[in-house]
Amino acid sequence: MSELINNRERRIEELKGIIRHLHAGASVDEVRGQLREIVRETDATEIAAMEQSLIADGMPVEEVRSMCDLHSQVLREFVVPSPAVSDVPPGHPVDTFRRENEAILAAVARLRDALGALAGTGAGNARDRARAAAHELFDVEKHYRRKEELLFPFLDNHGIVVTKKDMWAKDDEARGLLKALAEALSVEEASVEEWRLVVETVGEPAAAALAEMVSKEELVLLPLSLGTLSADEWGLVHAESPRVGWCLVPPREGWLPPLPSFPSDAVSLPVGKAVALPSGHLTLGQLQGLFEALPVDLTFVDADDRVAFFSEGPDRVFSRTRAILGRKVQHCHPPKSVDVVERILADFRAGAQSVAEFWLELHGRFVHVRYFAVRDAQGAYQGCLEVTQDATRIRALRGERRLLQYETAVTA
Repeated sequence: MSELINNRERRIEELKGIIRHLHAGASVDEVRGQLREIVRETDATEIAAMEQSLIADGMPVEEVRSMCDLHSQVLREFVVPSPAVSDVPPGHPVDTFRRENEAILAAVARLRDALGALAGTGAGNARDRARAAAHELFDVEKHYRRKEELLFPFLDNHGIVVTKKDMWAKDDEARGLLKALAEALSVEEASVEEWRLVVETVGEPAAAALAEMVSKEELVLLPLSLGTLSADEWGLVHAESPRVGWCLVPPREGWLPPLPSFPSDAVSLPVGKAVALPSGHLTLGQLQGLFEALPVDLTFVDADDRVAFFSEGPDRVFSRTRAILGRKVQHCHPPKSVDVVERILADFRAGAQSVAEFWLELHGRFVHVRYFAVRDAQGAYQGCLEVTQDATRIRALRGERRLLQYETAVTA
């Protein structure tokens, strides 16, 4: 056993040395032979451990992440898919991710075929084929969200940060390119030269980004997750996945997860017993019904910046899965917005601000988002409450409708 541990530590140190050498300007050809020898016995967990070790040595997280593109390009030449990933039973979340990856690559191939025809002739049917393929690939959003909302929280809990940050940034890059391509393909008429420019600047980059993410997942993320998450954690991933949905293909049946048994220091309220509050009392059933009936989505982050609660109404604007409970809220946001989240929480904690307000257009809806600092009677900071509302209908209201007009309202 000690020999296995020593060999693992040796490979991690050798990988670190090679990555530092590449980062210092060495060419891929200079390290190719050495890298080939090491990765014959290397798995995804050792690559992640190497990244974490670089951080522990003092290298900033963002600098390590900036190296991911370079070393993942090199490692992709030598690292082979883990047999354990191929052996997961049908219906396991890893099996579902892999089946979706196959479907994504097939859709990317259709997109590239249509883009090639469009760049060659500019014919309208080629544009229509490319547009259909691009819209088909919008389904990748469900795949990315299951990864970001279910796998990443557990990797965070196990101390694996760099892989998640790199992949989330790459997901956002692929999303942006795919959206830009769809917008460019919405033009009805263009010259062959203009279509070639579209293919060159956004079409092929979008296809490449999607295909590259499949490779990253197959070689790194899925083996890493399979070797890291516990049976309980996989059970929760399986249970929460339908909340987000499936990408291009449905999951297979077969694997049955264990019932999650996460420890908690919370006390369950007996059925029928009420929570006494200064302004009244509510039973557990009434509280749950109240949260579900509210026309807003609530998420509460405690004083330690951990997600403690979210409401589960049927029409949430931003979906939540129970995997985020107990997770640092900074890890629930894309890397590009983490700094802003940090500033809001710091201002709330210091008492410099008590409210932050934002609004945006999202898929045809006008969404209003407010953050409130929650303080106790003495003014001590207790946490942050996020209140999100689809305000589209409210924004369109005109005139008035009073209580006495109820009969008219229900028959209208």
